[in-house]
Amino acid sequence: MEENYISRTSGIGARDKIGYALGDTASLLVFGLVQSVLQKYYTDLLGIGIVSIMVMFIIARIWDAVNDPIWGRIVDSLRLKGKDRYRRWLKLLAVPVALSAVLMFVKIPGFNAKQNLIYAYVTYILFGMMYTAISIPYGSLAQVITSDEKERSSLSVFRSIGSTFGAMPAMALISLCYVRTEAGNSVMSYRKVLVGVVIIAALSVVCYLLSYAWTKERVQMKPAPKRQKGQTVQVIKVLFSSRPFLAVCIASMLFLAAQMFSQSYFPYLFNYYFNAPGLSMLPTVCQYLPVAVIMFFAGRLGNRFGRREVCAYGMLFAGVCNLLLYLTGTSNVWLYLAVCLMSGIGNAFIFLLVWALATDAIDYNEVTYGLHDEATSYAFYSFTRKLGQTVAAILVNMALLRIGYTDNVLNATNITGDILHSMYADSVLIPAVLYILVFATLRFLYPLGKEKIAELQVKKEESLRRLCEE
Repeated sequence: MEENYISRTSGIGARDKIGYALGDTASLLVFGLVQSVLQKYYTDLLGIGIVSIMVMFIIARIWDAVNDPIWGRIVDSLRLKGKDRYRRWLKLLAVPVALSAVLMFVKIPGFNAKQNLIYAYVTYILFGMMYTAISIPYGSLAQVITSDEKERSSLSVFRSIGSTFGAMPAMALISLCYVRTEAGNSVMSYRKVLVGVVIIAALSVVCYLLSYAWTKERVQMKPAPKRQKGQTVQVIKVLFSSRPFLAVCIASMLFLAAQMFSQSYFPYLFNYYFNAPGLSMLPTVCQYLPVAVIMFFAGRLGNRFGRREVCAYGMLFAGVCNLLLYLTGTSNVWLYLAVCLMSGIGNAFIFLLVWALATDAIDYNEVTYGLHDEATSYAFYSFTRKLGQTVAAILVNMALLRIGYTDNVLNATNITGDILHSMYADSVLIPAVLYILVFATLRFLYPLGKEKIAELQVKKEESLRRLCEE
């Protein structure tokens, strides 16, 4: 009996998994700087106003709405050279991505506030473009490493593990970049920030190159046909009519917004509410720690009960944990961290399996609509995740405006008990609402439960036979 195509384009090993994971380690090394450090760097070291930061992030997303789909179409439309459709971009763009990350944290001597703002616009948008250029082919890579849905679930887990390790250096940097002034206040040190950013960016280059070396594209697609007039519009129509794709985009956007809000807001909360700036990385660490345990069985649980189901109810549990923090109103930093750890248990499932959910949605589009433009699909998915960054940035800056974070500082003359209570409430209620919205999106809008995925795998076999090289 002839071996089916899926079995011939699967069989990944530890080298593939580790190599694929290192790609997201590299990405999160630089993206983690945006998540954890950039907001406070802009306010405290560059002296950029909160409203200006919000406007900049919104304008950057408007540009991404144009740039991301264009880049996705470029990746999908390029004629193949050799057997590498997506891997080659990791090697070509590793250094440009790292350099663009460093440039965001270079403070030009003599620049006034307006010049600093212009420089921030240029470097932040440049980084966004470079990050898009490498993340779209990297995200599409899972589609061609293996065609087996269980192995793709495993890749999703390893990718998330890789991103966990990648995010840690930036979290450490935001906790260790402070110095004490003569007045006894903790302030960010520009020298510590810049040295840390350079080291982190250099590590990202190493990880990208290892990811390139250790992965293999098993699913060899036929060369991209010549683009037809109106093809891009047709692809966009399909994506906007695909319920699974739209649902996973919304869920991922909301989840990333919750993550980035917390990571950007924790330094302010721990500096002023808990008076422990050196501990500001710990709540994020507590949310990531359960990943170290759950990663060993998340894939199996997803296969048994359904990836949608375990992710949705994990989000509900995380939301309830944050609501409990609000109800306790604790000023005990260790109790706060303990409940963050419990919330991390719920977070871990979607954190580990979200990429498998996205891959399932892209497979659905391929089988249902005949859409084989993986990079374009991933570009739109990536754009919605960037919208999550903007939602987080708006929420962070609105929260800071609400407490009167004037002249980029709170001090004994303007800080009150009401302000501290507002800081605490925002830190737990905003993520709670976002987590519960993710639960509702996955449970009631995303249709690809366990049974649907099994049906999808059978249909995909036939699709691959028609599309891929025999």
